[in-house]
Amino acid sequence: MATAEEDRTSRRLAWCVAHLLRHAPDHVVTDLIGRLDWPTRKYLCRDEWLSASTVTLLLRHGGEADRHFIARNPRVVGRPLPGLPGPARYAAHPGPSPELLGAVGPGPFTTDELIALLRRHGRSPRIPLTLLRMPHPDLDTATLLREHARDPLPPTAVEALLLVGGLPPGVCRCLLDAGAQEASGYRWYRPAVRAVRMGLLTFDELVAHVAPAHRTLLLADLSGARGLRWTLPERAGMRTAVVRALRPLRDDPRLWAELLRRAPAFPGTLPVLVARIVRGTLPQAAGTAGEPEVLGLAAAVRSLTPRAAEPPAGGVDRELALASLAVPMESVQEDIRWVRDCLARGLLTGQDVIRHKAPACWALDEDHWLGDVDHPDRHDWTAPVLDAHAEADRLFALALGADPDAWWRVALTLPDFAGTLPHLLLRVTDGGSVSEPI
Repeated sequence: MATAEEDRTSRRLAWCVAHLLRHAPDHVVTDLIGRLDWPTRKYLCRDEWLSASTVTLLLRHGGEADRHFIARNPRVVGRPLPGLPGPARYAAHPGPSPELLGAVGPGPFTTDELIALLRRHGRSPRIPLTLLRMPHPDLDTATLLREHARDPLPPTAVEALLLVGGLPPGVCRCLLDAGAQEASGYRWYRPAVRAVRMGLLTFDELVAHVAPAHRTLLLADLSGARGLRWTLPERAGMRTAVVRALRPLRDDPRLWAELLRRAPAFPGTLPVLVARIVRGTLPQAAGTAGEPEVLGLAAAVRSLTPRAAEPPAGGVDRELALASLAVPMESVQEDIRWVRDCLARGLLTGQDVIRHKAPACWALDEDHWLGDVDHPDRHDWTAPVLDAHAEADRLFALALGADPDAWWRVALTLPDFAGTLPHLLLRVTDGGSVSEPI
């Protein structure tokens, strides 16, 4: 039986790993989870705030014990978001209405007939889900993919198929290719959100398979969307995956301008578009006349473009606020009140907290400097959370890249490290001692 000290060590490592996994690529997440001993892995699955991608990878590659503890974790929320329709809520409704039976008949339907009905009755997810519950043989996935490639199904029909279709992962990915459908169509984003909520895809996989490319750029926000949309942690995770795909553009304004110019008409995925822009293999544009315009795309690209942030004004007060981040106060609540007050007065930003707050494990956990609220989004301030998340992404990408060994060294060092996150990354990558353990 583990001693109390060993138990505390496992719990603290699980807490630190949970925050690291929010910023790591999928293959690094899988590698780090596989390196954890059983007590740490148990605490990770049972007690910690886990990102949607981490939960998906644990359910996909983990064992029965992982699924058992994840099911007991009260902090794994948003599958689906409480109050929004899910498969159980739809199944609780009575069977097909007499009007629907009169319009389509009682069934059973062939795959072609079912696809035709899904196209005709695709305005709301309720009717496609009802159709899928009516008698029909198993869907012929080859026919489904062929018909979807010829003329993409409505978003609500795709969402219904993801919910109850029991489709293989490869088919789910192919259904996210919307072809030439308008991005301004009726709630076009719901299948992508639902794929993440159902644990079918991670954010990195979503970026790799959603098409056309401009939809992926728009998925990085969705703050103005109605109904099913990202929670704040999911929004941060999606932005991380999109920025990772855009990293080859670096900070070259010409490449970013080319992205904005070419994205509306490009039919493929975002990583393919970025690769072709960097290599310069896209055909010469005929001009802007006649090219499609995508509402909100310019704002989405602008929000993702790397730019040097101007530090807030504040003079001596700002210097004192930055210095105070390195000195934890007597209680967490007192620390939270002080940081929130500095954020409200414009003396600090989320980037400042990530760069200057000590210890580094507290900087990565927004609960330790922003507090939490009784809401699925956990936090009532969006901008500081997104700014801090983006800055941590940038620092980890610069220092660690996609090297699982480097990420693992950070995970082992983080629990007892007293310095800031930049100092921790310097110590791990260069081997220098810049801080003593707590």
